[in-house]
Amino acid sequence: MTDQPERTIRAGFAAGGYLNINKPQGWTSTDVVRKLKGITRSKKIGHGGTLDPLATGVLPICVGAATRFADTVLLGTKSYRITMELGSSTNTYDSTGDTTAEADWSSETLDQVTAILPQFSGKYDQVPPMFSALHHEGKRLYELAREGIEVERPARPVEVMDLKLVSFEGPEIVLEVVCGHGFYARTLAHDIGEGLGTHAHLTALVRTHAGVFKLEDTVTIDEVSTAADAGDWRTVAMPIDTTLQHLGETKLNENFVEMVKQGRQLAIGDIGKSGDYGSGDRIRAYTPDGELLAILIFEPEKLGWRPEKVLAAI
Repeated sequence: MTDQPERTIRAGFAAGGYLNINKPQGWTSTDVVRKLKGITRSKKIGHGGTLDPLATGVLPICVGAATRFADTVLLGTKSYRITMELGSSTNTYDSTGDTTAEADWSSETLDQVTAILPQFSGKYDQVPPMFSALHHEGKRLYELAREGIEVERPARPVEVMDLKLVSFEGPEIVLEVVCGHGFYARTLAHDIGEGLGTHAHLTALVRTHAGVFKLEDTVTIDEVSTAADAGDWRTVAMPIDTTLQHLGETKLNENFVEMVKQGRQLAIGDIGKSGDYGSGDRIRAYTPDGELLAILIFEPEKLGWRPEKVLAAI
């Protein structure tokens, strides 16, 4: 683990935070949540974006009040280091599955691999794998796949902001990708293999960042357990407002704090100047002690700021 950024323990009604976990290989995301639920003794806990059991790296865990802001994690950009192997495809598109086809890869060259990558950059439509958690007529696709059933999957728009070739030492290709929400690295590996006229599958995957969460800032499950045994798991957590830094902020007086806690609207002039904000703008509201209290949304047509998300006791 590298040096950690300064972490703030926030007590009281806004208890909670993010655990930036370095997920171990072989664990499902649900396994990690279940383990950390026991360690933190929190009734509210969830992950901010599924990683396959094969994958390692950044898995943001929302604990307590941070679960209110899971969407700010899920919709952020993500980056991965992808290792794939040419010559065979599998039903899961990775090395955990059964081989479905094989082909000679020895004629593939560095120039050919480099030339095909632009096809998978920018915005394009990607067909999700059968072994995925997407639904089809009330069932998960992976449930159907385990029954030997394959159904047509509509392609979904994805975006790849950056795709780089790290190395090609046949049959292994290593890539680095920066992508948006809903992108499947396993499908990328499979599709590159098909595009090269051979087959391919994913053999390793490391998520190096998800939104504001970075691999160099991760902690292990054991480190969280050690911190909990020492008195407080939050000493290795990141504050609730970690994912909200793109929003403006304001500190409320005690009267306004009580109004917000009761769900009452604040007047336009209570926060800055009306000309500083547009309709629908959001702002972080803190107590006089510097504790995140709520997200307020500006509604000039209603002449005020409405509490959109108020953090209650957890």
